[in-house]
Amino acid sequence: MSHSATAAGIAQARSAGVPAVGIIIPTYNEADSIRRLLRYLQQHGAKASNIVVVDGGSTDATPQVALAEGATVLHSPRKGRAAQMNYGASHTQASLLYFLHADSYPPPGFLPDLARAVDQGYGSGCYRLAFDHPHWLLRFSGWCTRLPFTVFRFGDQSLFVTRELFEQVGGFREDLLLLEDQDMVSRLRARAPFGLLPGTVTTSARKYLENGVVRLQTIFTGIVLLYWLGVPQQRLVQLYRRLIRQGKV
Repeated sequence: MSHSATAAGIAQARSAGVPAVGIIIPTYNEADSIRRLLRYLQQHGAKASNIVVVDGGSTDATPQVALAEGATVLHSPRKGRAAQMNYGASHTQASLLYFLHADSYPPPGFLPDLARAVDQGYGSGCYRLAFDHPHWLLRFSGWCTRLPFTVFRFGDQSLFVTRELFEQVGGFREDLLLLEDQDMVSRLRARAPFGLLPGTVTTSARKYLENGVVRLQTIFTGIVLLYWLGVPQQRLVQLYRRLIRQGKV
């Protein structure tokens, strides 16, 4: 994919009235978080009609809350972040896709950031990460996301990708319930330049506080290591479900 082709595609979409950026948010029982996020996104320039909330069968009021805030709400036929994100991508015509977690906040000015990155020739990319809690280990974990290695790329950092590139790589692997983000980034980087944007996405530390910061970081590090060593996905999911409280996998 050339720089000129990517930029031209987004320019054509704008002139045709197609949303330049589609913000896709997979959810499952996020009623306590989604309203605040949607209002934040709109406050910083996102149109409600360009935000797609893809619900995975919430048992709380997540879909109703998102609808009340003006977002497009889809009910994914399959639960699982990868399946939900693919479903959302298939239901928006936007030429640039931006995948965001329901408890993660991109920096102000994120929409111009994304447009600038595409204009500079990046086919995909993400931000660095920060947590909304000052624990030293969380600050260190966030600092590591400025390093240019795929092992430090996680969904909490958000992900932008041109539709052309997304379709070239076949979207997210729906057979992966864990670390689908690292698999996706590996495939994207093999096809086109990947941009690490200088700002930070701020994400919730709620799961760390529930499980213990050091304990959960140790578990996550172990799971990532096992993933890169080739341990089967089914075994990783079993470990996750057994060890992590308030997990949604």
